Amino acid sequence: MDTGTYTIACECPECGGRVEFARAPLNGEVVRCAECAVELEVTSTQPLSVVLAPEVEEDWGE
Repeated sequence: MDTGTYTIACECPECGGRVEFARAPLNGEVVRCAECAVELEVTSTQPLSVVLAPEVEEDWGE
């Protein structure tokens, strides 16, 4: 029986760095790339896929 830990990872679309998850990611989850600090949004978990997270814009009550 394998008791070792494993890591879920994918490639950052911005810098090509390795983005690692300590647990199974969720669709819509936002994570930060450790290499370039850009925010990424999980768009698919099977297969794992991330894209640049959209910029948060202020609403000003409109």
